[in-house]
Amino acid sequence: MTSIACRRLAPSLGAVIDGVDLSAHSPSAFIRAIQEALDEHLVLFFGNQKLTPQRQRDLAAAFGPLYLHPFYPGMPGAIEVMVLENDAKRPPSADRWHNDVTFLERPPKMALLYSEVIPELGGDTLWANMYQAFNDLSAPMQTLLKSLRAEHSFAQNFTLERFTRIGMQDRMADLYAKHPPVSHPVARMNKVTGQYALYVNQDFTTRILEIPRRESDALLKFLFEHMEQPQYQVRWRWEPNTLVIWDNRWTQHCALGDYYPNHRRMRRVTVLDEEPV
Repeated sequence: MTSIACRRLAPSLGAVIDGVDLSAHSPSAFIRAIQEALDEHLVLFFGNQKLTPQRQRDLAAAFGPLYLHPFYPGMPGAIEVMVLENDAKRPPSADRWHNDVTFLERPPKMALLYSEVIPELGGDTLWANMYQAFNDLSAPMQTLLKSLRAEHSFAQNFTLERFTRIGMQDRMADLYAKHPPVSHPVARMNKVTGQYALYVNQDFTTRILEIPRRESDALLKFLFEHMEQPQYQVRWRWEPNTLVIWDNRWTQHCALGDYYPNHRRMRRVTVLDEEPV
């Protein structure tokens, strides 16, 4: 199998892949086909999948090295598979637009998220196209953003409150020390295509480095509001046993927390990338 059929979901991004069983071993040609579809559509949706944690891990590993998150637990026998579980005692905390794990010098290029328990109502996830968000800015603004870098911080999102909620406050100082702030381009370039995408996000970006704090705050506020516009988005209503693969470099996502206090359980595997340029 060297190609897959993609059914587009929205003008900006997103495609459903029908008739594919991801539980079986995937030949290299099929992996290349998924990567090509991801390059075009940025987010891919695979329904009716039966994936063990080990199979989800192995599928992700076909795309690159995997990341072990320091805050979320891995699964027995598949520590690269992190569990994202929310209920009345564990409120959701991903309901802001963000890229995952940009506090690393080499942030992830993609993620594979599998749904296990989905609430009857709510819990949708939205993705937005950061290429398009950048392209819609004026030429002078694009030129400015290409010249700037921003600080990304682990501590911005993983606060004392979050550590305390899960009884990990004794590890906070050590994890802060292991994850000092890093800087990335405000406009990130795809080295293959030459396209630029906005690369600042509410979870981890703290400031723009080359300008005063007051100007940084104003510019980030403008960019965050700009990239949230509906025309850049696709919205997905989850069902159990669905796998979604997205490109973490050129999209942002927001996992709605409107199902609280009901139960939602997901499994995520994260694939690392090279340093942004």
